[in-house]
Amino acid sequence: MSPARLAAIVLSTVALAFCCSAQAATPSAKKNFNVCWSIYAGWMPWGYAESHGILERWAHKYGITIHAKQVNDYIQSVNQYTSGGVDGCAMTNMDALTLPASSGVDSTALIVGDYSNGNDGIVLRNAKRLSDIKGRKVNLVQFSVSEYLLARALSLNGMTERDISTENTSDANITGLFSGNSSDALVTWNPQLSTVAEMKDANVVFTSKQIPGEILDLMVVNTDTLKQNPDFGRALVGAWYEVMGKIAKHDKDALSAMAADAGTDLSGFQHQLDNTHLYTTPKDALTLYHSKQLLKTMQSIAQFSFDHGLLGEAALSADTIGIQTPQGTFGDPDNVQLRFDPSFTEQYLESSQ
Repeated sequence: MSPARLAAIVLSTVALAFCCSAQAATPSAKKNFNVCWSIYAGWMPWGYAESHGILERWAHKYGITIHAKQVNDYIQSVNQYTSGGVDGCAMTNMDALTLPASSGVDSTALIVGDYSNGNDGIVLRNAKRLSDIKGRKVNLVQFSVSEYLLARALSLNGMTERDISTENTSDANITGLFSGNSSDALVTWNPQLSTVAEMKDANVVFTSKQIPGEILDLMVVNTDTLKQNPDFGRALVGAWYEVMGKIAKHDKDALSAMAADAGTDLSGFQHQLDNTHLYTTPKDALTLYHSKQLLKTMQSIAQFSFDHGLLGEAALSADTIGIQTPQGTFGDPDNVQLRFDPSFTEQYLESSQ
């Protein structure tokens, strides 16, 4: 385990212990909640829901308040959630397992928003084939799904991670490194991917379109908080699908607002959405929740995470952490720390019919 990851886990553990101690001294029912998100095509709806009063209205319906705050650094947003600083966070399926779940934070995938269908990619300078990555230093956000994408790409093309080296780079800084000629290989996601792809001598040589359905984008919430305050989950789901309805109807004003927040124009944002398989309706999301493929995907993610030492030094196997889905549980049933719960989406669907 790297010193950086060890330090992050220690800080999260200390903060988590403080948070839990504070919560134990207060009533279980809450009225005020916070979630966070970072810039990514599939998560821009959270910013729109916050700025246009949609989240406020759904929260008010249940007599609570919810704020969705933007965090510029993705891993920092997940760390804030893991340490108890917020009640929910937009993150990927792998990061939900390797960061909060592996740190002992029982977490629920409340909303499955999309899967990356080209929104994550590998970019090389002056090279058009992935095989040209051999011997290069690759900039990426370590311990994130970018590592998973890179490993899958190398494996599918007869290479291993021994053929390259990696350097941890914040998603907020990665485009600047490439434009400044400080990097000739990187892994990133949109909107950074689209920005880098337009630079001189840049070529996208592999994307998540080649591994469809493996990189899932979620709204993850604290399981105990959700159990004690189910209206928190109902309000989040209601707000989410209201915005999804606008996207499904190609609402120009809504899409333009999200585009501006993402630092692009309507055309550029639509390009990002074209590389995002959004589950715009509850029925679409529930099909995934109840699929055997979800369980299979999470099993593969767990194996990858264990093989790369991302489940912590105490993990003796890939099934150390229990992952619960409607189709069954992978891993230790007595140590379930990540749950895919379709019940709130099902409630929303029933109430909207």
